[in-house]
Parts: sequence; C-alpha cells; structure tokens
Amino acid sequence: MTAQIVDKPWGKEIILTTKNLPYVGKIIHIDQGKRWSTQIHDQKLETFCCISGQARLFTGKDIDHLNQEIMAENQGYTIETGTVHRIEAITDVIIFEVSTPETGTTFRLQDDYNRPDETEAVRNSPNRGWNQK
Repeated sequence: MTAQIVDKPWGKEIILTTKNLPYVGKIIHIDQGKRWSTQIHDQKLETFCCISGQARLFTGKDIDHLNQEIMAENQGYTIETGTVHRIEAITDVIIFEVSTPETGTTFRLQDDYNRPDETEAVRNSPNRGWNQK
C-alpha cells in the first residue's frame, strides 16, 4: 500500500493505513506559525505524539474553556470524542496520530482557512475539500 499524502493549508498529512482497518495512522507536518481548526469530532477518538519540533495543544469541553500546553516530545495526548481541540505549530512540527476510523463529522468551530465541517463527502473529495487557490 502506498501512503496517501493530503495537502492541507497548514502543512500535510501522510495517511499510512487503508480505509478497511479499525484504526488510522498518520504522520502530520504542521508548518511553523500555522494551526489546525478549533474542532470537535462526534465519533473519532485520537492520540497524538509530537515526534519533533514544538507545538501548542489546546483542549477543553467548549471553545470558551480551552487549556493549553506545550506538547512534550514522545508523549501521547489522547483526545476523547467530543473534546474541543486545536494544535498550533511554534516551529515546524511532526506529529504522529493514531485514531479510530475517520467517520462522522469534524465540526470546525474556528478555522483560519474558512473550510467547511469535514463530513464523509468532504473527506472523500480531493484534499478533503480544501481548494489550494
């Protein structure tokens, strides 16, 4: 199986697993100064590990009550289904992610790139709905 590379406005994801498995594995590169959307998953459970670089992780029960911490290298951070979260790159950063299959909706509460919520239809479109204009 060849890894799937998904360009993102903040960097890229390298998806290492096929869609038929009960888990997903990704290597994620976030460019310095860029960040993910502030998001929440209705079905997905995920664990992140910072492999290199520095990143800030925001988590909380809602967008108005987010805790932030600098991610330590080689430490796991599990994001339970329904937890609001965002990662922001202080330097270029490499994150390893393992998660349940990508099902349900990723609700983007704030997004620097004005992307829509990620549904199954968006997830199956080129670059997951992000237009690189």
